[in-house]
Amino acid sequence: MRAKTEAVKTVATNRKAYHDYFIEDTLEAGIALTGTEIKSVRAGQVNLRDSFAIIKEGEVWLLNAHIATYRGASYFNHDPRRPRKLLLHRYEINRLIGKVQEKGLTLIPLRMYLKNNLAKVELGLARGKKQYDKRAALRERESRREIERAIARYGRE
Repeated sequence: MRAKTEAVKTVATNRKAYHDYFIEDTLEAGIALTGTEIKSVRAGQVNLRDSFAIIKEGEVWLLNAHIATYRGASYFNHDPRRPRKLLLHRYEINRLIGKVQEKGLTLIPLRMYLKNNLAKVELGLARGKKQYDKRAALRERESRREIERAIARYGRE
């Protein structure tokens, strides 16, 4: 038998999420989109900055994600910031409900991608960083860069 290969194309990433939150766990969710939305997603017109997910009445919803209107559509276009339902199994939703209520975690979309032509969202269970945590992360990243530069300089000599 031949193994099925999965084609994954990242459409959008939420780089701000890694700066503002500690990501404790990740999971993959499908996303329910309309026809014009999926065309915009395939064109890469997605912005996940300031978006988040909530659990409401046993369903997971993605809020504040911006999917640009599709230029080729007529009056059938969508609202760019409408709430979108995320598709998860019941046991995954129950696990998320427990973690979000018990530990005070937040659901943040980390990236949106196309996997075998289906739109998926990678959700992260996140805990907010304090200001001093953000400064420490910046300091650590800067020192890592300095070390890499010194190693590269040493290798040339």
